[in-house]
Amino acid sequence: MFEFDQYLGFLAFMTILTIGFWLMIFLLTFAIPYWLFGSVIENFKEKRAAKKAAKLES
Repeated sequence: MFEFDQYLGFLAFMTILTIGFWLMIFLLTFAIPYWLFGSVIENFKEKRAAKKAAKLES
């Protein structure tokens, strides 16, 4: 059915495909939402601090 080089190529392909699949799952479920929500929270804190500083100045 398979010769040895074809078998190794198939295993390499499946390994790369599997690593890519799990990396995509990790990025979509953890890394990207963590980055987005962290950015939103940081912007909210900066705006709140700027508003507080402007209120203290006037």
